[in-house]
Amino acid sequence: MSTKSLKLLEDMRAAATFILDATTGLSLAEYRSNQTLRFAVERNFEIIGEAVNRLSKLDPDVAAQIPDQRRIVAFRNLLIHAYDVIDDVQVWDVITGSLPAFQQQVEALLHEND
Repeated sequence: MSTKSLKLLEDMRAAATFILDATTGLSLAEYRSNQTLRFAVERNFEIIGEAVNRLSKLDPDVAAQIPDQRRIVAFRNLLIHAYDVIDDVQVWDVITGSLPAFQQQVEALLHEND
């Protein structure tokens, strides 16, 4: 795997780790009430989506190992381009539902290349 591909995976891991660490132990209501946290989480989801998008162009075989890559990029696009209609419940569902599995997959890809 190229150095650039590894860097993109590292960016994904760092962003996912930040989101999970920052929201662990919080409720949806606590998340919704903290604008700074919401903005930081949204920014890190943008980083994840952009890194997945770049990886899909740079190294499609590696990117193909990330489930739901098109949905991840679409979520990033929503956060960036439709910022005025962001649904905190939808973001929270991604945090609590699919982000942990995404983080594990990225970790596995990185460990394959140690």
